Amino acid sequence: MSKDGNDVWFPRVKRSPTARLRLFCFPYAGGSALIFRNWINFFGSQVEIYPVQLPGRGQRLHETPFSSMDTLLDALEDAIFRYLDKPFIFFGHSMGATISFELAHRLSRTQGREVAHLFVSGRRAPQILDREPPTFDLPEPELITELHRLKGNPPEVLQNPEILALILPLLRADFELIQTYRYVPKGPLKCGITAMGGTDDYDVSREDIQAWQEQTGGAFSMRMFPGDHFYLHSMEKMLLEAVAQIIEKIKDEI
Repeated sequence: MSKDGNDVWFPRVKRSPTARLRLFCFPYAGGSALIFRNWINFFGSQVEIYPVQLPGRGQRLHETPFSSMDTLLDALEDAIFRYLDKPFIFFGHSMGATISFELAHRLSRTQGREVAHLFVSGRRAPQILDREPPTFDLPEPELITELHRLKGNPPEVLQNPEILALILPLLRADFELIQTYRYVPKGPLKCGITAMGGTDDYDVSREDIQAWQEQTGGAFSMRMFPGDHFYLHSMEKMLLEAVAQIIEKIKDEI
């Protein structure tokens, strides 16, 4: 696709001729570019926001979602490369944190392009093994019980058979992608990392967030917000203000 706003991977971009950098936002499992809709106008004209639309959601609903990290990274590398002509930053939440981390390494290794900063949110550092068994292949009743526990979908959605028929294949694919991901040790990223989490996220502890420090050769900071795994919604304004503060410092350095 051309850089005319019609790219299916980045459908909600508000172009700015005065932008000095680009912030790419990667969603959690089952999430779409829409979850970053309030980010688009928050940072002013010097920062272009690129919410990432993965296949299987939004206007890409009828595309098959990826269930393998490697094949997703292949596609993302091709899709994003044309937009790296300005300094760029990644933000990823949960599954999106791991995707953005691996994509940062991929672009450094294959394209010689370095992320200016990496924000990782709601996800344990990659070197920490998953403590829970896989859920992507559970029978449907058990998978729905797990979705209730995660609180990522409103209860009324999980009680609607028609909506479930649409979202369960996507969630299974996303869960398979992240639950079959295996971290391969690499050297630390050159960019700074800011790791964030919710104080009441019982699946991702403060120690899990702090462990991201091992993945950077640059500056590291950690920020914990009130809320559970989906604090990025309940504490969105506070999160955006924290991200904006760090971006202001980065803008002074580029």
